Amino acid sequence: MQTNELPIKVLLIGEDEEDFRRIATLLLEMSARRYEIRRAVDYASGLEALSGGSFDVCFLDYHLRSQTGVELLKEARSSGCTTPVILLTDIGDHGAFREAMQAGAADSLRKDEISESAIERSIRYAMDRKLIHEELRREREHRRQAEESLREQLRFQTVLAEISARFVNLSPNLVDTVIEEAQRMICGFLGLDRSTLWQASRAGTSMTLLTHIHQPADGPPIAEPVDLFQLSTSEWALQSSEPTPIFRYIQGEAYFPWVAERLKSGLVTLVSKAEDLPVEASMDREFLRRFGTKSTAVFPLMEGGAVMGCLSFDSMREERDWPESLVEQLRFVAQIFAHAIARAQADGVVRESAERLSLAAASANAGLWSLDVNTWRLWATDKARELFGIDPDAVLTFEKFLEYLHPEERGRIREIVQQHIASGTEVSAEYRVLRPDGSVRWMASRGRIYRGSPGEGDQLMGVLVDLTERKQMEEQLQARLREIEELKKQLEEENINLREEVNLLSRHKDIVARSDVMQRILLQVEQVAPTGSTVLITGETGTGKGLIAQAIHRLSTRRSRPFVTVNCASLPPTLIESELFGREKGAYTGAISRMVGRFEVADEGTLFLDEIGELPLEVQAKLLRVLESGCFERLGSTRTVRVNVRLLAATNRDIDHLVREGRFRSDLYYRLSVFPISIPPLRERPEDIGILVWAFIHQFEKEIGKHIRSIPKRSMEALQHYPWPGNARELRNIIEHAMIVTRGSTLELHLPSIRAPGDAASEAGNLQDVERKHILKVLQEAGWRISGKNGAAEILGLKRTTLESRMKKLGIHRPKA
Repeated sequence: MQTNELPIKVLLIGEDEEDFRRIATLLLEMSARRYEIRRAVDYASGLEALSGGSFDVCFLDYHLRSQTGVELLKEARSSGCTTPVILLTDIGDHGAFREAMQAGAADSLRKDEISESAIERSIRYAMDRKLIHEELRREREHRRQAEESLREQLRFQTVLAEISARFVNLSPNLVDTVIEEAQRMICGFLGLDRSTLWQASRAGTSMTLLTHIHQPADGPPIAEPVDLFQLSTSEWALQSSEPTPIFRYIQGEAYFPWVAERLKSGLVTLVSKAEDLPVEASMDREFLRRFGTKSTAVFPLMEGGAVMGCLSFDSMREERDWPESLVEQLRFVAQIFAHAIARAQADGVVRESAERLSLAAASANAGLWSLDVNTWRLWATDKARELFGIDPDAVLTFEKFLEYLHPEERGRIREIVQQHIASGTEVSAEYRVLRPDGSVRWMASRGRIYRGSPGEGDQLMGVLVDLTERKQMEEQLQARLREIEELKKQLEEENINLREEVNLLSRHKDIVARSDVMQRILLQVEQVAPTGSTVLITGETGTGKGLIAQAIHRLSTRRSRPFVTVNCASLPPTLIESELFGREKGAYTGAISRMVGRFEVADEGTLFLDEIGELPLEVQAKLLRVLESGCFERLGSTRTVRVNVRLLAATNRDIDHLVREGRFRSDLYYRLSVFPISIPPLRERPEDIGILVWAFIHQFEKEIGKHIRSIPKRSMEALQHYPWPGNARELRNIIEHAMIVTRGSTLELHLPSIRAPGDAASEAGNLQDVERKHILKVLQEAGWRISGKNGAAEILGLKRTTLESRMKKLGIHRPKA
């Protein structure tokens, strides 16, 4: 029995009131201070109390109303209850004891045997069994932990074996990668937060630099390079909030002096708690705290008895111990790392020496070679083999060397080498090499014979350089010279045509064009100008019909006489006749004086009737008479006036259409179109846009006082793709606007949505909208027939391809049936 003053907590589970009172009375009589009693009267409340696990012993009645006490005990044990249970049975319950023991009861007590001594014996027996079971449980747990520790050690040994195997015959250039992977594996297995590897600098200084690190992605950044022991700047401050650097240092002081001294002696430093460090390691303790390190193990990297750096493993989240077995294993890892680094450094020295020798041999992009005259064995440097495309390990002979030459070169080179060996003179040759990939390279070799001692053979030694680029440049130069000669001939052939074109343009200074169609129109102007024939000039508004008319007059025999222009669209129908033919005083109301008409003013000269399609029919008849006879009468006069006038007419209207509608006399149309000239719209000759732009710029430079040096490429492309419904006149207006708003020497050009002034459709949108609506209307009238007679292209006066292009640009599609 327990002898301490704490009471023993007893749980009574049973439905019999008499049994409960008898047991409780006996317990209280035994000692009121030693027992604390609680009762549960049914299965549910008894299971809940017993499963709570806060009792030292339980008396459980076998007979419960709903289920047996054994069933309650089984359910309690399944939920993890360890309280000792004494089962109360009746005289006839022979199998209850065995059933209770199998369910995990500590003892069984018959109700007819209940006494103070029996209760005390059962309680002592039950609690002794509990102590024994608890001891066994602790023993099993200790054994389990030992087995788990052993398994962990075996697993770690497996990891170390895997790491060690990776360093066997490891290529030096992979050492760094494998070390960092090993750090990651060890930290992951041991639950460590960081591993760092520091190496002594090979630059002749005492610095120890961080070269390898593994830490969590959110770990503190490390400035590179970091000197482990010697601080290098004039100030120290922890910068944990900045991405880099993590520290600044105090000049000339070490921040791990105690650890540094131990490493110099080849000692391992183990720190489970920073507070455990000795007094002389106060600075080391401070820096561990600042770096967030709670525990660390630092191992020296030893090679040949010298310390070449150190390897550390750190815990930053919690403190931890470093068992001797783990320390030995990590010391083994440090040895593996040290040997691998030493091998890599040694290999680096060898490779550095080899690279210097190779660089010296190839400094002039040349290869060296030597031919043994007696054995005809050939030695060549790596550069020489590279130029030929020869495998570095291939055995070379003179015959094998000849196989790498172009077939056309082999015989010549064999003969040259044999001649120079026999004569002992210097050999020099240029030849082609056929590389394994099929490419041909040009090489130049120069060498001389060196006579060996009686015990040695003669050697033909020399140098080899690649001439491919020089040969290619020579070929390109020759090709360019031939091209220049061809261009020169072509230029001479085109010079005559160019002079004719220049002369043609020089005679038409007001007309700027370079397109073929405009060149043909200028030729037509020169053909018709000397004659007295009537010319009908057609074209859209703004295409320059007036300029063509002026050019015809300027080149004609009448150029010294007047050039009179009449815009038929600008005159009211009632005044056109008097404007053309004149009037007498009193000819009509308001005619208070005599007026000479434009025909009389243009006598012996040229009369240009612009927009002739707007002439009223009655005026057309009188105009036809003038054209046929040269005679007319002024308004209000019966006297016939005779004139000698050359008539030029222009219109943007479809005269054929007007004739069919009866709004223009067919006889006058035939009389006017003796020599028709049709000017295409600007959108059909985009090659004229650039030259027109610069012509307008030069014109406005003088007027506005600005100098333009360049036009943005995107602006010029926009001009090329603009439809130009207003043709050259619209282009001139846009350039004038751009000249006004430009502030520098680069033209600031914008293509606004311009509305046609006076156009009734201008309120419906911009010019593209108007154009789209007009094309749609014509297409609908033509039944969506684009080409052919009475097709939309013919009605619009456009080529079929031009109309299709405009439809695509404006998003016009033939409706589905």
